[in-house]
Amino acid sequence: MTRIDRVESTYVDLSYMKPQLRLSLQTIQVLEAFLQAPENWKYGYDICRNTGLRSGTLYPILMRLAENKLLKTRWEIAESGRPPRHMYRLTPDGLRFTRERLPSRSTMRAPRAAFGEGLS
Repeated sequence: MTRIDRVESTYVDLSYMKPQLRLSLQTIQVLEAFLQAPENWKYGYDICRNTGLRSGTLYPILMRLAENKLLKTRWEIAESGRPPRHMYRLTPDGLRFTRERLPSRSTMRAPRAAFGEGLS
């Protein structure tokens, strides 16, 4: 008679877990920018200008929001000679999440000018 040992696996399936979205001040600024006109598509550059965030801060936030299905993304086919541009818009879940989780607008800081705008 052969004895078969049972092998216990240390593997744990975490694929069902959604990553937690960190609501940093910068993420809140980005979501607030989308709330101004939630049905409109926005370019990353315009979000940079409106929030005062630099691209190295903004684009990882946009990627995280898209991975969490809070943003829809698409490429805009540009005129000849211009590269295509990535565009973003809140999903219905993203709009609901943003309205539920954001502090009231009265407690938010005013957007800052980006890239030295408004300096004399």
